[in-house]
Amino acid sequence: MEKTNFRTFLGFLLVLLLSRICVCCASESDIYCLKSIKDSLHDPFNYLGSWDFSNATVGFICKFSGVNCWHPDENKVLSLSLSGYGLIGEFPRGIRNCTSLTGLDLSGNSLYGTIPSDISAIVEHVTILDLSNNTFSGYIPPDIANCQYLNGLKLDNNYLEGEIPTKIGYLPRLKTFSVANNYLTGAVPSSFSEYITAESFENNSELCGKPLKACEDSWIWKHVDRASFIKAFVIGWVLLFTLVLVLCLFKFPAKAINKIVSSNIWKLRKKEHLTSGSEEELSSQHKILKLEKFVTRMSFTELENATSGFSEDYLVGNGMLGKVYKAILPNGWTLAIKKLNDWENLEDEFVSEITTLGGLRHRNLLPLIGFSAEKQERLLVYKYMPNGGLDEWLHSNEVRAKILDFPLRAKIALGIAKGLAWLHHGYELHVTHGSISMRCILLDQNLEPKISNFWEAKFWSKNDSALSWSLFPVAEYSGLGSYKQDIYCFGVVLLELVTGKEPHELTSSRNLFDHSPCLLDADRDLLGKGADDLILQFLELACDCVKFFPNERPTMLEVYDRLKNISQGRRDWIQKIPLSTDISSKYD
Repeated sequence: MEKTNFRTFLGFLLVLLLSRICVCCASESDIYCLKSIKDSLHDPFNYLGSWDFSNATVGFICKFSGVNCWHPDENKVLSLSLSGYGLIGEFPRGIRNCTSLTGLDLSGNSLYGTIPSDISAIVEHVTILDLSNNTFSGYIPPDIANCQYLNGLKLDNNYLEGEIPTKIGYLPRLKTFSVANNYLTGAVPSSFSEYITAESFENNSELCGKPLKACEDSWIWKHVDRASFIKAFVIGWVLLFTLVLVLCLFKFPAKAINKIVSSNIWKLRKKEHLTSGSEEELSSQHKILKLEKFVTRMSFTELENATSGFSEDYLVGNGMLGKVYKAILPNGWTLAIKKLNDWENLEDEFVSEITTLGGLRHRNLLPLIGFSAEKQERLLVYKYMPNGGLDEWLHSNEVRAKILDFPLRAKIALGIAKGLAWLHHGYELHVTHGSISMRCILLDQNLEPKISNFWEAKFWSKNDSALSWSLFPVAEYSGLGSYKQDIYCFGVVLLELVTGKEPHELTSSRNLFDHSPCLLDADRDLLGKGADDLILQFLELACDCVKFFPNERPTMLEVYDRLKNISQGRRDWIQKIPLSTDISSKYD
């Protein structure tokens, strides 16, 4: 009897221990889930500021903004409600670590990219999934039909295309569904129940079938073979294009050539960019609608009021395109507003900044929040950078320059290199900046660098390498060789950082562009503090970047790796200079 009781007691202890282990594992997994979400998304308005993971008490994550737990004394996430937080980034795959999640609301943010093709493995048990009012693109993944517990699915107000997967309509518990205001095509699957009304599918111009208008074949397909018609159509267009081209080149050569040259500026933009024709052919209203695909259009009156009519009291800087004002909106958001000079025609620069920077997201790029275009006024709205420009720190204020010790300057150099390496090598289309300098580097509250001024940037396809034009210096002056031009400009920035001199001073007395560097070239305030060997290596790298022949300069990825390796050579710096482990696998 005693043995039986003892075995029962041991069994009870074992079950209790296993349950504790499972709870502990679940808690750690959910904490990691929230950490990965915060790390993977840009939070311009600091709504996730309450997500402080230094507190290790039981249930501490339940106090986080937007987090609902199964029990207030248990770190186990029930649902996430992050609607309207202004978050920027791709779908946070780390959500898969919230293993008990039943509800996910990411609506009203600026999330982009495609919805993950394995979405059911990420949010397997959710009953409510709301991704509406974002900028998701691509197709609706068929795998979403494997989320068997879905009661509500909202994908409206995005840029989704293609057909609606038929299997979604067979979800047994689905009561709420919306894909309105997208670019979907084809027939609405008949598998959807009668509870799903036409409002769920509206404003998809090429979507048809019950409960929308019936899908009807055009008259021509009833009488003409499709393949024959398509062949004839293609041949006709080719002949017409050839005829027009011959007439333009031989009858109006100057006009034709000018059009070809001007169209070159746009031909390598993303497919969403304004490639459908010249600006003159687009009405002002239509152009603004195009720009709204990249960032939010904001009220001119609201921005004007936030700066007291663009008063000099709110002026924080003068840029190449206009004045920059600090604005505090009624909701407490602090923004930087660039008011373009109204006496110049800066429409091309305005559009280029929005269509370039508006589609790029990286921790070392300045976040473009929105724009305003009313009558002749053009405003660009950015996240406010409290520490201003790098050139002001280094060249305009001796006190600030002394604060920038070598570890800090190395951190700034690494951040700039990381952003440029991502632009050159990591983005789906390669991007060259075109005008990197101290003046376009801004510093946030942690002195993290942010690259700005993208109005001269260019997009390149991965198969079209600008490196092939970079063999000779003349290529840079012709607008070609943009990769190596960026590297040259970054080399100048690096020289400024380690010497404390402005570009015109670098060519006086001893010319670093023509001689091997030595410690005599470095900023004296940096020397004699145990980092002289690293300063010399930084100087050598900078001189490699500004070599006369572009093909002798390293790539931006090589520059980043060399900077990282130099900094890691001093183990006591590891705490001072945050480094990512691998730029090719972890772009923030």
